[in-house]
Amino acid sequence: MNTFQLTCFIAVAEVLNFARAAEHLHVTQPAVTQQIHSLEKELNTVLFKRTTRTVKLTPEGMAFLNDARHIVALSERAKRRFEEPHGREIQLLSLGCYNDAQLFWLAPVLRRLREAFPNLHPRLQVAPAPYLLRLLEDGDVDAVLGFRMPGGKKTKVQYKKVGRTPLVCLCPPGHPLTGSVSVSIEDLQGEKLVLFDPTKPQAEAMRQFGQQIGERTPADLYFCESTEAIITLVQVGFGVAILPGMLAPSDNSCAAIPIKDAEEVSFGVYYKSVQGRAMVKALIQALQEDQLKY
Repeated sequence: MNTFQLTCFIAVAEVLNFARAAEHLHVTQPAVTQQIHSLEKELNTVLFKRTTRTVKLTPEGMAFLNDARHIVALSERAKRRFEEPHGREIQLLSLGCYNDAQLFWLAPVLRRLREAFPNLHPRLQVAPAPYLLRLLEDGDVDAVLGFRMPGGKKTKVQYKKVGRTPLVCLCPPGHPLTGSVSVSIEDLQGEKLVLFDPTKPQAEAMRQFGQQIGERTPADLYFCESTEAIITLVQVGFGVAILPGMLAPSDNSCAAIPIKDAEEVSFGVYYKSVQGRAMVKALIQALQEDQLKY
């Protein structure tokens, strides 16, 4: 079964005349007749009742007409999709983020990229940093957004800082520290801490609090897999959290208090190269221009 057979069948069904159907299709009448015979043979049924004076659809032909129209319409739609390959070319940009919160930072940047690249098709995925960086090395993602991680083995991946964010202490409503202009590490000595899972890679600046963690008993520490989980436990009152300010909730569900003398966290984008990668280059530029919003 092919679309020309179906087109011939539909044309005959609409005018109930083989000669006029052939004229409409700009082919000969024997060609239309041959296509109908071939279709009937394949379907193992008779689609038209023909006499020397009339042509009528059989009940089987009536039942098949809607299917034929649907198949031809799908075929035409598929062909139209690729009629202008250069004007309709999809420009994929695959981006990775360490956590869901980072997706919200991308909104203004993607808006600008869409203006520059009308056929932009972003593919966003959230996954642990090591997995995303491995995908980046393999060429399966174009760029990864996140905090600067401690240096390790040499790779072909590059890091471009686009901004910095202070570390804050996240406190639940009504906590004694709420309302403070800033807090010191000493102020947190008696507090229970809600932290990221220590087995996962941490932002470079978070290493400065290793001693604080080491001095606490397991009962004073709550480990979480995600930013959302940390915020939830803080809101409930299990403890306080030390987080990059960018990750603090924007509502009043928690108080985000700057930590005195704490090293700021570097935020940026990991990529392999901008050579011949106009969208990656534009992404980095847009992130750098928007850094004051972080």
